[in-house]
Amino acid sequence: MVALDVFLLFVRDSRILLALRENTGYADGLWNLPSGKVEPGEEPLAAAVREAREEVAVEVTAARLVTVVHVRRHEETPRVGFFFEAEAWRGDPVNAEPHKCGGLRWVAPDALPDNTVPYTAAGVVQYRKGVTYGHLEW
Repeated sequence: MVALDVFLLFVRDSRILLALRENTGYADGLWNLPSGKVEPGEEPLAAAVREAREEVAVEVTAARLVTVVHVRRHEETPRVGFFFEAEAWRGDPVNAEPHKCGGLRWVAPDALPDNTVPYTAAGVVQYRKGVTYGHLEW
């Protein structure tokens, strides 16, 4: 069994959008890309579009897959993360889930905060290097 995740890279003025996780029970206090789980019967791009709408209130109209990260933590279900770059979207990103997000922040992709989720950081590093696949914690 493998869990599927999606991550969205919104790029503006050479910066990417991060969201501060709060009250979720996972990685609270850490920065993450807008992201979420692929639901049963859903394909990853559709999940990414849905998550963008739910988390930052934008409608992604064009996106491309830029990298994939396979994570295998010893005590947990292995995960595969699909990282999409939003090439076009309607609306200005806002914190649409203040009960789960402490705020949004635009940062340079080569200067991620120290408290960035490692899974997210791995995908951003691969994106910056043009690497289409990598793994974490194997």
